[in-house]
Amino acid sequence: MERAFLDRLLGLPRARKRALQLAADALLIVLSFVAAMWLRLEHLAFIASPELWLAFLPTLPFTLMVFWWVGLYRSVLRFITGQALVAIGTGVLVAAVMLALSAAALSVPIPGSVPIIFALLLFCAAGGARFAIRSLIRKPATIKRQPVIIYGAGDSGRQLHNALLHGGEYVPVAFVEDDPALQGTMINGCRVHAPSKLPRVLKNHAGAAILLAMPSASRTRRREIIAGLERLHVDIRTMPAMSDIVSGRASFSDLRRVTPEDLLGRDPIPPNPALMGQNVTGKVVLVSGAGGSIGSELCRQIIRYDPAALVLLDVSEFALYSIAHELRATDAAQGRRARVEPVLGSVQNPGCVQAVLRAFGVQTIYHAAANKHVAIVEENVVEGIRNNVFGTRVLADAAADAGVESFILVSSDKAVRPTNFMGASKRMAELICQAKASEGGATTFSMVRFGNVLGSSGSVIPRFRAQIEQGGPVTVTHRDITRYFMTITEAAQLVIQAGAMARGGDVFVLDMGEPVRIMNLAKSMIRLHGLKPYIMDSPDMPEPSRGDIGIQITGLNKGDKLYEELLIGNNPEGTCHPRILTATETALAPDELDPLLDRLWCACRAFDLPLIHTILSEAPTDFKRRGQGYHDLIWLAASPSKRDRKPALRAVGQSE
Repeated sequence: MERAFLDRLLGLPRARKRALQLAADALLIVLSFVAAMWLRLEHLAFIASPELWLAFLPTLPFTLMVFWWVGLYRSVLRFITGQALVAIGTGVLVAAVMLALSAAALSVPIPGSVPIIFALLLFCAAGGARFAIRSLIRKPATIKRQPVIIYGAGDSGRQLHNALLHGGEYVPVAFVEDDPALQGTMINGCRVHAPSKLPRVLKNHAGAAILLAMPSASRTRRREIIAGLERLHVDIRTMPAMSDIVSGRASFSDLRRVTPEDLLGRDPIPPNPALMGQNVTGKVVLVSGAGGSIGSELCRQIIRYDPAALVLLDVSEFALYSIAHELRATDAAQGRRARVEPVLGSVQNPGCVQAVLRAFGVQTIYHAAANKHVAIVEENVVEGIRNNVFGTRVLADAAADAGVESFILVSSDKAVRPTNFMGASKRMAELICQAKASEGGATTFSMVRFGNVLGSSGSVIPRFRAQIEQGGPVTVTHRDITRYFMTITEAAQLVIQAGAMARGGDVFVLDMGEPVRIMNLAKSMIRLHGLKPYIMDSPDMPEPSRGDIGIQITGLNKGDKLYEELLIGNNPEGTCHPRILTATETALAPDELDPLLDRLWCACRAFDLPLIHTILSEAPTDFKRRGQGYHDLIWLAASPSKRDRKPALRAVGQSE
């Protein structure tokens, strides 16, 4: 009944709503005057006095006119704030003065305290009525909205509170603040609590989520706060970064779930503009694998430093279209006019690569094109080697022939003492670049080696997120497996800066920070969804009462190892950048490497996996493959007799 009345009221035309407000205010003005006289005289006999009402009569329309003039009737009651009290205060002050002047002019015996009492009563009545109606309008929607606790009672927290009140998804119920000076105070009707009181506050507001309102806090500080909130098993969401809010890319109410990136990422070091621009500004830059995770981020960073042209080379039509469209839109929005040239082609095609380098006059190459997923390469060994090894050889040879100034290979931590074909192929790609560097020439070859990046396609984090959203279980290969992680933006910036330091043949290693235990990462992601993790003893074990999402240990994947490494030797040296190291690694001269590559090429053409394995092991890759047999899908399907064949390490030159 009450809701139906409110709906009819809210559905009235704007002009009728204003007329109702005028009528209601007129009634409140009259009632406030009567109440003021009664409080002062303590009787109602004055109601029968025509002179009294004559003195009061000018006050009524004049007060309504002032209310209109200060914009009180332009305010929408649903969204009315404390600003309306200023308008009401102005109106009642004028009303009190008008009442006193009118009484004096007509010599009506109105006590001097009555205008003051009248002003106070009218202020409370007009203001209170509006906020009461706002509360009634919002109350039905509030019941349907999720209660939230805002962590951070500063300016950002207050603005977030106001934004949420106007939205339809959340209703703020409390603040949490580290600053003792704000604890215990009230902000917009919500109490500010100390972090230690959070368990009790959550108990009083069942189902509440926590919203982090600290867009300017350092990543380290945010990580500390999130780690403290994990144990509460509550849904945690956060505001966008302040830079996104200021630039207009996001607003205060654009909330998102706290992600592992918030936990694993570290405070970035601002890039050095001189290093970022050295191989980019005013030059024609080519990025191979431009549509991939690393390649696309390299493009985003490169285009900020005004290249003469950015050539995007990729074998995937959709990926190429997507990154080209994004770069052109971003460039136009920021008033730049860099040439973005999307070229569809494979690094394995010598004719295509040579034509591209010469046609565009490429000066810098960032070689990010690679098959990087360990399990996929284990099942498609020949194509993985063709792309990672011989694609690098084709591009490196073409770069040297075309006089390209700088060639930077994006390598992997899996190239260090590899246990799988993907890692071995990346180490072979490094050997190719090292050999090309030893030949001299105009092209400076270098390699940048790093571990996993947050948000890359096929990484563990998107898989964990999808498994959690499906209700589990979350699959972890081993209890003790660890990996290095870095944000994709930081990785791309460091690759560009490392390439600028190259002198020829350099192997740069990025400081990845501390390795992350994947089991702990899985538990954190589950807790960040407000759920409780537990370890499953077997795939068929029923969900126990002690947890919400199970973690299932599945065993190491094909070619996986427990711990990734970044260095083959133990002799890293520092550079001018605190997060970029350089290492001296084993290399082969071209006359030693070329025969190995020729044999490897013939083995790939013959689809001879045992011989491929042998050649990769003979090279200085330190390749020690895990497991027995091969997982290549074509190899297994071609002949049932091959399924049980063990890899045999042949002597150099021995054929199958």
